[in-house]
Amino acid sequence: MRVTDRAKSKAEELAGVARERIGDVTDNERLRAEGAQQQSAARAGQAGKQEGGEDVRDATR
Repeated sequence: MRVTDRAKSKAEELAGVARERIGDVTDNERLRAEGAQQQSAARAGQAGKQEGGEDVRDATR
């Protein structure tokens, strides 16, 4: 995984954390859910782009 891809995925994950926290503070369930989903998607993207070209299926075997 290239450094730029890793940085983009981490930025996306942090944006999800921020969105989820804002949802907590404002008691907005939709923002909480969107934040959690955004974090999950970023983490899955990181797992799917591991070094060596492995995809998620290979990583879980």
